[in-house]
Amino acid sequence: MWLKFFFSQLDGTIIAPTDARPWGKGLLQWLEFTKLKGIAIQGKGILDGRGSGWWQDAPYEDPYDDERKLIIPLNSTVQERPPMPVRNELSGKMPSIKPTALRFYGSFNVTVTGITIQNSPQCHLKFDNCMGVVVHDITVSSPGDSPNTDGIHLQNSNDVLIHSSNLACGDDCVSIQTGCSNVYIHNVNCGPGHGISIGSLGRDNTKACVSNITVRDIVMHNTMNGVRIKTWQGGSGSVQGVLFSNIQVSEVQLPIVIDQFYCDKRKCSNETAAVALSGITYEKIRGTYTVKPVHFACSDSLPCIGVTLSAIELKPVQERYHLYDPFCWQTFGELTTPTVPPISCLQIGKPTNNRVQSDHDVC
Repeated sequence: MWLKFFFSQLDGTIIAPTDARPWGKGLLQWLEFTKLKGIAIQGKGILDGRGSGWWQDAPYEDPYDDERKLIIPLNSTVQERPPMPVRNELSGKMPSIKPTALRFYGSFNVTVTGITIQNSPQCHLKFDNCMGVVVHDITVSSPGDSPNTDGIHLQNSNDVLIHSSNLACGDDCVSIQTGCSNVYIHNVNCGPGHGISIGSLGRDNTKACVSNITVRDIVMHNTMNGVRIKTWQGGSGSVQGVLFSNIQVSEVQLPIVIDQFYCDKRKCSNETAAVALSGITYEKIRGTYTVKPVHFACSDSLPCIGVTLSAIELKPVQERYHLYDPFCWQTFGELTTPTVPPISCLQIGKPTNNRVQSDHDVC
């Protein structure tokens, strides 16, 4: 049953409680809208999650971004942990469950525009099981070292448009999870953060399906990743029909990433099953990197196919990390133009012994 709503105007500031008592043992969401049709949140207001009291507490229980293993400081070894925010007077008092600031669930024709969401304890804006989502002219603002504070998180949501927004956070600026299709993201500024990511997908041998994703006209500055696809070994399903176009990167550690061996802090065993990746296009991705321009790590049993690269111009900036050449493993496709640097590791064409997906794998 749909509950019809129209416009909710937000022009003031809503501040999350900083006393542990209102949170009880912990909530997954701070503000939540469920099963609504035609809801719009608009205005120039601010949602302030006051997340600093949560970030320091039990940081090592949080998921850990696996791409940190690729980032090696010049005068050290692999960073064991990202730096944690400075402890404050609220640390140690808040429940261990960190809430998302604003979540929409099971809703149709949702619009969020104009508002600022800042300092969320965890994800800032989340859409689960929604259809027809428009987000534009919003601001997300949290420190780059705030753990797991994704800007916009999409899951099981279709027909999504995100544009003309500024996203600064401590995790993915936009995270696209399983069940998402027809997602169009353009004219977004991302940074700090971990870039725009599809995944992680297929955790705990689950099936993941993502299709028809367009990310274009994006500016990224001082992010860990640029555009990334990350999947777990042992999963099934597919990611297909993805376009990353006109991405301007500045001092981005890893501008282009496919990682089918993703593992966040747990010890992960090798498995032959994988989420299939096909039809991934990268065009007009330009700027500077500080670690590695391209990292393609695809499944041995189910290689990435149809990976197309054109007009890639990425130049190194020697800062505080070791620099590496492009890396490809079991990645097949084509180079339609010369690239800077040369990405000679991409295997042209298709694999000769590519495993055919079973009915269980197909989305």
